[in-house]
Amino acid sequence: MYSERVSRLEGAVVWVNNPVGFDAGLVLPDGCMDLLWSDGRLMVAGPDTRAHVTGGPPSRWAGVRFFPGTAPAFLGVPAYELRDRRVELADVWPAERVRRLTARVNAAADPALGLEQLALERAAEAGPLDPLPGRVVAALDAGRPVAATADELGLGARQLHRRSLTAFGYGPKTLARVLRLQRALVLARGGVPFADTAFRTGYADQAHLAREVRELAGRPLGQLLER
Repeated sequence: MYSERVSRLEGAVVWVNNPVGFDAGLVLPDGCMDLLWSDGRLMVAGPDTRAHVTGGPPSRWAGVRFFPGTAPAFLGVPAYELRDRRVELADVWPAERVRRLTARVNAAADPALGLEQLALERAAEAGPLDPLPGRVVAALDAGRPVAATADELGLGARQLHRRSLTAFGYGPKTLARVLRLQRALVLARGGVPFADTAFRTGYADQAHLAREVRELAGRPLGQLLER
């Protein structure tokens, strides 16, 4: 069973997943990155450009999901290095430090709380966030074109692309597609007809929506809603 709550860390969500049986899950691209705990291990999930299929024997998972563009400051590595990857935290941070942090989380009464506390402490060390990624997300999520977003932020197209690779793991066009997919899913899950969903989220038509969903999620929109 999956559940989530707003984190004490601004812009983040804390979640837990206790699967009932052997099942394959589907993690859709959303622009976010996660700090993960499972079976006594700490890991990192990078930004996805396509659906990530999970599976295997049932095990408990906990995570802190970072708002798009905020995790690189927390981790100290550019997002593009982790694009479409799940890696051990020890591949990112010094092994001895990770061993100490892992022991702390494992000793916590609730691993999700231990993970959240770790994130809070590291965020305090990292200092104030760069406001630019948040402004990029706000503009693209509002449906503004990439060129208009660059102009509004006072950036050239190449500069916006470089900054986006570091913050999000991919360029602004891919980020815009991912954010639009998420907006469409919210509407479709709320019962909005597919044709209206396509129109309201800026797709050319329902066929365009269907192609984008298949490309990013790997399956038809109807199957996603059934899940």
